[in-house]
Amino acid sequence: MKAFLKKAWQTFSRPSVHISLGVLTLGGFIAGILFWGGFNTALEATNTEAFCVSCHADNVAPEYAGTIHDKNRSGVRATCPDCHVPHDWTAKISRKIQASKEVFAHVAGFIDTPEKFEDRRLTLAQHEWDRFSANKSLECRNCHDYDGMDFSKMSATARVQMKNAAERDQSCVDCHKGIAHHLPKNMDSSGGLVSELMQLANQTRYRDGETVYSVRYLPVYEDSALTKEAGLLNPASAVKILSENKDAVEVEIAGWRKDKGYGRVIQEDFGMNIAVASLLKESAQNDQIVSRYEEKEDELTGLPWQRVTAKVWMPKDSLINDITPVWEKARSAYATNCSVCHTQPAEAILMPTLGRACSTVCWRS
Repeated sequence: MKAFLKKAWQTFSRPSVHISLGVLTLGGFIAGILFWGGFNTALEATNTEAFCVSCHADNVAPEYAGTIHDKNRSGVRATCPDCHVPHDWTAKISRKIQASKEVFAHVAGFIDTPEKFEDRRLTLAQHEWDRFSANKSLECRNCHDYDGMDFSKMSATARVQMKNAAERDQSCVDCHKGIAHHLPKNMDSSGGLVSELMQLANQTRYRDGETVYSVRYLPVYEDSALTKEAGLLNPASAVKILSENKDAVEVEIAGWRKDKGYGRVIQEDFGMNIAVASLLKESAQNDQIVSRYEEKEDELTGLPWQRVTAKVWMPKDSLINDITPVWEKARSAYATNCSVCHTQPAEAILMPTLGRACSTVCWRS
């Protein structure tokens, strides 16, 4: 073998005697075409749904079947590489190199069964979520582009959220996890928390001067006809009823906001980054809606805060008279869902921690 390799090297390194430079050039050109064609063919073969399913037939492939991205009224499908392989060539090659690790894990028996895959689902999912967050969900936005969205055709709640996301150029995966595949264990839902609280909301009394609490994100409006949007009320937020009609109530949202920028976000208390509501830019600057009071400077961050109230209208929906059931349900949901990723901080250390983060003025509204 050694003699053969030595002879081959001598042959290849020896100057050409009988073959012309043109033949060598043409031969090299043809060899290059054959190599590139073979490489590209192999690359595209690994860029098909069939190739992906050859390993994932027992786990994520069945989960994807029947979802909106697999089957819909328009017949436009997104296959595995549409979402999981970058379209840019350089990024695609980089992703293929990274994916070789996952292929090895399957071949080596680390994730070759549904049970083993399920045990590592959170880790695998987090890798993809991190990638999507880093590139602003580029693969999603090859189809779902903010500039091409008609916000008027969205529901009121979705419209406010999506407009805010578009303003921040937010990554899709920040909100839309688990749309094509199952989430890791105990992350799949709120355990019916919202639906149970909405049942309680059917018994709510709406009386002038009383305080009611939201059980989910709720749109708020500038007018009693609920035609001009003003923003979004956060869950578990208190509002005071000022007046009502058949289908809507006028409420007062009270709190503090940082006196920076548009002042869109109303916080629960001074110096506390606990959002109560997010107003649209126009509404946040509308003196007919927002009343301004005293100002204070936060010693931790040096940011000026201002106490404000906002008078808005909202539908008689998903509001309850007592906040207690919300925290009882939330406590249960935390134990079964949220604690998988989040450790609950002690109340005594929460705000100093936020204060240190705010020293770089990163909590601007």
